[in-house]
Amino acid sequence: MRAPRVKSRIKAPIIAGVSRLSGLHYNASVGTHDRLERERRDQRFAMRLSLVFGVVMLVGKVGAYLLTGSAAILSDAAESVIHVVAVSFAAFSLWLSSRPANHKFLYGYERITFFSAGFEGAMIVLAAIAIIYAAIEKWLAGLRLENLGLGTLFVLAAAVINAGLGWYLVRTGRRTHSLILEANGKHVLTDSWTSFGVVGGLCLVLVTGWKPFDPLCAIAVALNIVWSGGRLIWRSATGLLDYSDPEVGRTLRNRLDELSNELGVQYHGLRFRTTGNRLLVEVHLLFPHGVPLGEAHRVATQVEERLVEGLDLPAEVITHLESLEDHASVHREEHYTGRPS
Repeated sequence: MRAPRVKSRIKAPIIAGVSRLSGLHYNASVGTHDRLERERRDQRFAMRLSLVFGVVMLVGKVGAYLLTGSAAILSDAAESVIHVVAVSFAAFSLWLSSRPANHKFLYGYERITFFSAGFEGAMIVLAAIAIIYAAIEKWLAGLRLENLGLGTLFVLAAAVINAGLGWYLVRTGRRTHSLILEANGKHVLTDSWTSFGVVGGLCLVLVTGWKPFDPLCAIAVALNIVWSGGRLIWRSATGLLDYSDPEVGRTLRNRLDELSNELGVQYHGLRFRTTGNRLLVEVHLLFPHGVPLGEAHRVATQVEERLVEGLDLPAEVITHLESLEDHASVHREEHYTGRPS
């Protein structure tokens, strides 16, 4: 008689605490749990900081526009309005992504990460369109500028603060593996570059006296930030379409090669995808027909627990056990047996 085939088993050795699925316990160290909690606290603090500074920058830029009547400063203020909206949605997404799974969302809410990044990118592109529209409208209506020196100082201060904040957000997002925070940081940096461009345009007006430099610089900055927004939208799309990072694929494959040689088991059907915060891995393990079910289960558990060692992201591994000699004939239809390149 053939040995019974074991379907699958889930482990998440580097995710601490209680599983999000049916209350099953994962194997996790206290140190890992503490690290993940620190990362979540850092993410929440950084997002709150971004929201507070976004509102402050908006108020400052509106004041600078009322003081000068500059099209470039108006475009910068318009970008800040969109930025505050985007940060508010990003803060909600960060909160939602950390909620545990339930009977309706068995894998949790982490994929809101990609939607949030796409929304942030779309807001950046929308800000660019608003900047171009406002600059052209002010140009056609007639350029009347005043108090440029003081207004320029206002915008320069905002640009420097946003540059520092954006760097902090991107750095924190990458360190804590938060695409939401990283995307927000890139949006803040985009806001910073917009402000620096505005300052450049106003300085040219002050030096040359030629007022069209004001809207022309605003338009140039807008065209430049479209690229940043487009990249975020593309990253969001690839994440939602389960793009497989070749570098992660090579790492998993090399690790599985080492484990299969050490444990005397073969594998195929390696696939993986990311939720934005976690890596989900599935792989088929091939055992000789005579291996007892208990022994196969023991080896599979070792593979699950050791495969995720050294990965940058928290991970869950699903293994599917098959008979080496007749695994192909058992399936009614051909299934994926490849390995990521």
